[in-house]
Amino acid sequence: MAQVQFWGTGRRKHSVSRVRLVPGDGNVIINKRTMDNFFGLETLKLIVKQPLVLTETLGKYDVVCNVKGGGMSGQAGAIRHGIARALLKVDPELRGALKKAGFLTRDPRMKERKKYGLKAARRAPQFSKR
Repeated sequence: MAQVQFWGTGRRKHSVSRVRLVPGDGNVIINKRTMDNFFGLETLKLIVKQPLVLTETLGKYDVVCNVKGGGMSGQAGAIRHGIARALLKVDPELRGALKKAGFLTRDPRMKERKKYGLKAARRAPQFSKR
């Protein structure tokens, strides 16, 4: 028998995650590793769990996801976005709560590009009067 699963894509900065929710007992697998093994910081683990805690579905689904690009914080945000989108497919009634918490909004903040004549995006070379 085919198992029911729900998909969601999440993005944040340069990170992209493909999240799959499968009925289970609350295991979170990221890139074939456990969440505790993947994320060192406790805050990042909390960020990933936020949509599940909000909708009270923490122990009902196993989260299996692939994430690539960006850094740890961006990847955690991308996974959170993907989980929120997948939860919408589980139950469209959750939309209000997820939207109010801001989990469905794609965070548009990106790294600003470096400009010519400057050392970084806005950092100018040191000025010398003499």
